Amino acid sequence: MKRSSSRRRGVLHRTALLVTALLVGSLSPLLTAGTASADGEKYVIATDTTFAPFEFQDKQGNFVGIDMDLIRAIAADQHFTVDIKPLGFDAALQAVQANQVDGVIAGMSITDKRKQVFDFSEPYFESGIQMAVLKTNEDIKSYDDLRGKRVAVKNGTQGATFANSIKDKYGFQVVSFADSSSMFDEVKTGNSVAVFEDYPVLLYGIAQGNGFKTVTPKEDPTGYGFAVNKGRNAELLQKFNAGLNNLKKSGEYDKIVNTYLGEGASNDDNSFLGLIKSTYPILLQGLKMTVILTVVSIAIALVLGIIFGLLRVSRAIWLRAIGTTFVDIFRGTPLLVQAFFIYFGIPSALGFQMSALTAGIITLSLNAGAYMTEIVRGGIQSVDKGQMEAARSLGIGYLPTMRKVILPQAIRTMIPSYINQFVITLKDTSILSVIGIAELTQTGRIIIAGNYQSFKMWLIIGIIYFVVIMALTKLSDRLEHRLVK
Repeated sequence: MKRSSSRRRGVLHRTALLVTALLVGSLSPLLTAGTASADGEKYVIATDTTFAPFEFQDKQGNFVGIDMDLIRAIAADQHFTVDIKPLGFDAALQAVQANQVDGVIAGMSITDKRKQVFDFSEPYFESGIQMAVLKTNEDIKSYDDLRGKRVAVKNGTQGATFANSIKDKYGFQVVSFADSSSMFDEVKTGNSVAVFEDYPVLLYGIAQGNGFKTVTPKEDPTGYGFAVNKGRNAELLQKFNAGLNNLKKSGEYDKIVNTYLGEGASNDDNSFLGLIKSTYPILLQGLKMTVILTVVSIAIALVLGIIFGLLRVSRAIWLRAIGTTFVDIFRGTPLLVQAFFIYFGIPSALGFQMSALTAGIITLSLNAGAYMTEIVRGGIQSVDKGQMEAARSLGIGYLPTMRKVILPQAIRTMIPSYINQFVITLKDTSILSVIGIAELTQTGRIIIAGNYQSFKMWLIIGIIYFVVIMALTKLSDRLEHRLVK
């Protein structure tokens, strides 16, 4: 019996050391993220993640495209460096407004409304809106053919603005999506008949074999601009304009554009096996991020769950109120809202910077901690009350009784629920893509943005999730069996 107890204490000790190492190793570099370089010549630049040919990810996992090549070439010309943060279009704009980044380049149209919030560079690309339909569609040839039908657009784009401006005139319905690949998939499924998008995006997608064709001339021509928060980073804006002018004079600008919109943009091997071969290094990086987020967050959530779980069963009403408030807040609000509030809201209100990974871990930990609190409370209350009364009658204090008598019995009933929460947290990591964390799901979106192979890629990602979750479940079942035994 003593040997069994000693072994269990040894396991717990090693587990505690492992969790501590994970926490320290993962969080220590994050707390300093987002700080400027000593010479002030390094800028953090936000961008979209799924807007080929302006920004997307290549086979090596690097972010490339017209915008990416352009900002790096301008940085080299003007002797500064850039740290690219692929956040997604909506999140990128919020990050600039919250001063989490210095600027944004994301195929962003210069409009009067946006000029009220951002300061723009000189236009670096002249775009325009076009309507596209499936190549096999012979019924939709003009806006008049859209009456009574649905069209797909991407949130916050000029395509969305233009479609909404003419929908009443031509009698069609507009549905919005967060990224271009989802917008195209909406038409492929037959739920919508057309998309409105900037013509270079359509041109690139057609070159990649996405099965679409354009059916209208360019509308509403507008320039794309690099943007900073209103009244900030004027020096960066000046450097961008000066560098852009130099690139145009040298011919480097035309070379960058032709790389992605010229005849050199060729198709890759998009077979199922070909996609696995070309994307598995990037997918493994996304899976690694998913596992790190899950392990670190669930470890912190367990600590929070024990603390607030004990508060929930405390004899003091004010302690129970604290525990109840914690649970109600984080179980009563969506995880998506919590992520936005922690990453954008709090730093903006308090005037400091926080890395996306730090915000993601905090979000998952607090959310999972609220559910762990209820698991701990339920486990404690499942132990017969006579156990507490018997221990107290022997003169053992409340906390020693809870630690030595109640919790060891409660843990056995808590294990299945804890394992279930572990799996839920692993799947919840996908929501953190909204703040730019490239976990497995976001990695899939980024890949699809470049090759438009949504069905095959989501099948591959689904298989990866299934294998990982099943492996964790089987491992947890064995652990549960050994502990209960």
